Amino acid sequence: MRRIDAHQHFWKYNPEQYGWIGENMSVIRRDFLPEDLASEMKLSGIDASIAVQAAGAGETEWLLELANASPFIVGVVGWVPLTDPRVGSEVERLARNPKLRGLRHIVQDEPDPDYILRGDFSAGIRHVTAAGLVYDILIFERHLPPAIQFVDRHPNQVFVLDHIAKPRINAGETSPWRENVRELARRPNVYCKISGMVTEANWGQWTPEQLLPYIETVLEAFGANRLMFGSDWPVCLVAASYKRWVQVVEGALQSLSGPEQQRIWGDTAREAYALADF
Repeated sequence: MRRIDAHQHFWKYNPEQYGWIGENMSVIRRDFLPEDLASEMKLSGIDASIAVQAAGAGETEWLLELANASPFIVGVVGWVPLTDPRVGSEVERLARNPKLRGLRHIVQDEPDPDYILRGDFSAGIRHVTAAGLVYDILIFERHLPPAIQFVDRHPNQVFVLDHIAKPRINAGETSPWRENVRELARRPNVYCKISGMVTEANWGQWTPEQLLPYIETVLEAFGANRLMFGSDWPVCLVAASYKRWVQVVEGALQSLSGPEQQRIWGDTAREAYALADF
């Protein structure tokens, strides 16, 4: 079983570019580069990764450089200014690099809760579709209703939901996240990452049992064929080591069949991001 970490980040830390890394996240206020991840992956039996944007302008080119120099980085999910009317040429330029497999925007941080429904944003997504790239949806659970409308506007676009839409795990809330994520999962062009969960729980006191109902919900909603594993490393380090998160997911999936586990640990990401060479 070849395993893919479908969601991890790299950065050379500076507080201006990564202002979202607060003082309570001191463990990740430093550089994280491919050599750091490679050792973590080896300890946990992970063979490849997809590097995902964590900042903005200029980062995509840097991530592609890292991917070109590091064979285990099999894809990049980057960033472009999707609301810029000239974004089409930027998407076309970046997509010439075969390691670029997707794009995303940090919708969760936008003040407008309906940002994802903006007309200029949808115009940008049409360029993503034309380039044959995935769009990663990064939202909080409260953004699920507009996200469902957004997906319906783009039936020919492949979407990947990051971090199971960040439910309110710390509060123990499952509704209305559960109902909305089930509704989103009815769209066959949407995949989902089992990732980013420990940072939505109490960083110092979460338990695997606390996370299990959320994993079971997305298993029921998406099925193994549209679920993939992601570490959200190094962000996950504020609440769990890389190996600990891998172990939690292994435990949650242990009752699944071998082929179902293979989908979540590798084949789903390979399909969604068209990783033909892995």
